[in-house]
Amino acid sequence: MIRISNIKMPFTHTGGQLTARIAAALCVKKEQILSLRIIKKSTDARRKPDIYYIYTIDVQLPDDMEKAALRKTHCKGKADIQIGPADEKTYCFPIDNLLLLQNASENRRPVVIGSGPAGLFCAYFLTKCGLRPIVLERGKPVEQRKKDVEQFWKTGVLHPDSNVQFGEGGAGTFSDGKLNTLIKDKTGRGKEVLRIFVQAGAPEEILYEAKPHIGTDVLLTVIQNIRNEIIKGGGEIRFESKVTDITVHHDHIKEVIINGKERLMADTVVLAAGHSARDTFSMLYERRVPIEAKSFAVGLRVEHPRKMINRIQYGMEESPHLKAADYKLTAQTTGGRGVYTFCMCPGGYVVNASSEDGRLAVNGMSYHGRAGDNSNSAVIVTVTPDDFESSHPLAGIAFQRNLESKAYEIGAGKIPVETYGQFKHAISGQPETRSALLQEYPDFLPSIKGSSSFAAVHEILPMALSRAFVEGMEQFGRILPGFSDSAVYVSGVESRTSSPVKIRRDETGQSALRGLYPCGEGAGYAGGITSAAMDGILIAEKIAERMKNNV
Repeated sequence: MIRISNIKMPFTHTGGQLTARIAAALCVKKEQILSLRIIKKSTDARRKPDIYYIYTIDVQLPDDMEKAALRKTHCKGKADIQIGPADEKTYCFPIDNLLLLQNASENRRPVVIGSGPAGLFCAYFLTKCGLRPIVLERGKPVEQRKKDVEQFWKTGVLHPDSNVQFGEGGAGTFSDGKLNTLIKDKTGRGKEVLRIFVQAGAPEEILYEAKPHIGTDVLLTVIQNIRNEIIKGGGEIRFESKVTDITVHHDHIKEVIINGKERLMADTVVLAAGHSARDTFSMLYERRVPIEAKSFAVGLRVEHPRKMINRIQYGMEESPHLKAADYKLTAQTTGGRGVYTFCMCPGGYVVNASSEDGRLAVNGMSYHGRAGDNSNSAVIVTVTPDDFESSHPLAGIAFQRNLESKAYEIGAGKIPVETYGQFKHAISGQPETRSALLQEYPDFLPSIKGSSSFAAVHEILPMALSRAFVEGMEQFGRILPGFSDSAVYVSGVESRTSSPVKIRRDETGQSALRGLYPCGEGAGYAGGITSAAMDGILIAEKIAERMKNNV
C-alpha cells in the first residue's frame, strides 16, 4: 500500500479527476489502481474564493507495481506531493480476554457510572474482553431522553435527570457532535473511537475529515447501536439508576447505593458521571474522595448569519461543494485573561441546556447537515480558582450556579438574549454603531431551541469577565470583519464548558479510594466527545490489567 500526501484539488473536483491526479503522480494508468482510501481531507481557503481540498490517500496497486511506483521521482503532477509506504497504527486492546474470563466472577463485574462517551466506550471494551459491566445511568435511553428534551424546549418543564446534560449519550448528544481532539493519538485510541462510531452508523467521512462531526440527529442512532453492542456482549445498562451514595471498607469501595435504597456490591467502579453531576461530586467529597477545584471557562453564545460566516471564510455565501464554514478564534486581554471561541456550531442553534430548577445554562447544537440559518459559538473567558469565592474544592460549582441563577432571573426562566451593541454600550459606555449586518441580512433573527426573551445579558457575568468578553469580541472583529457587529446576538450563560473539578487518580487509574476509577470529562481528564471516549478506553485497559493479575 502506498500513501500519497498533499494532493491539492479544486473544491469542485470530481472523483474521476482525483483518481487521474493520483495516477499521474504515480506514473500509472487509472485502470491499474486497485483501490483508494482517503486518510485525511482538509480545506485550504487561504486564497478564497479559490478553495482547494488537500488529501492524504492510501493507494493499492498490483504488488509488482508498488515498489516501482515508489522509486519513480519525475512523474507528471508529482510536484509538492509526498509519496511513501503506508504505515498506520492500528489499535489493539492489550489484554487477552481469555485471561480475564479465567479471573472474572459474578461479584466482580465492573460498575460504570454514567453513559456518556467515557462510560459507553469503557463499558464497550470491558464487554469485548468478557467482563460484562453494569452501566448505571441516572437518565433515560436516548429515545425517551429526546422526547423529554424537546418537551422542555417547548414547555419549559425540566426533568432534572433527563435533559441536555443527563441521559444516555451524555451532554455531547445534544451538541454539534464534534469529534476532533487536540490529544496526540500515539496509541491509536482516537482512530478506534471513530472506527466504532462508523461501525455504529456514523458517516464514513469522519474517519478522514480534518474536523469531523456527526450532529445530534445522527448521534442518537449511533448511541443506540453502541448500547446494543454492549448488551449483546453480556453487559447491562440500567437507566433511571442514579448513584446516590457509596460505602467504603478499609479505603476500598465496597458498594454503590442506587436511588437512595438499592445496594449493589462493587469493588471496581468507573466514575464517568460527566461535568454536570454536581450532586455526585458533593457526595464524593463527603466520602473524602480527593477532589480539587480546577480552572475552566465561562461566557456567552454569539450568533451570526450562516451565509455571512461562509462569505468571510470562503468568499461565497453558498456552494453545493462546501459545508457550512467554521472558525476558531483566540485572544489575550490586557488583563491577562484568555478569550476564545468554543464549540462552534455552523448552521446550528443555541439551546437551553439547563439541568437544575431555577438555573439556566446554554449550549450550541447542530444537526448533521448544518443547514440552520445561523452559526453560533461560545465566546468564553478563562476563570481560575482565584476567581471563586472560597478555596473549597467545590467552589467552582458554586461559581457556575451563581451565574446560572442570574441568567434564569434575568430571562425570567427563558434564554436571555441581547445584541452585542447593547451589551458593549452597557459595559463600556461606547455608543452603538450602525449595523452593517442588518443591511445585508435584514431577516437575521436568533436561532434558539427553547423559549427566549430579550433581556439584560450584560448583567450575568462579573464585570471583569464582561470586559474581557468585549475585548475579545473586538479583537475577533478585526480578524473576521463583521464578527463584532452591533446586531450580533448574545445569549447566556455558557457555564458548562468543562468540569469545575478534578478527581485525582494514580498511574493505575484509581483514586485514593481503591477500586474507584475517575474517568472522562467530569473527572477532569478529557475535553470533548472523542477525548472522553479515549479516556474510557484507557480506563478499560487499566481495569483489564488489574483483573488479569487477579488483584
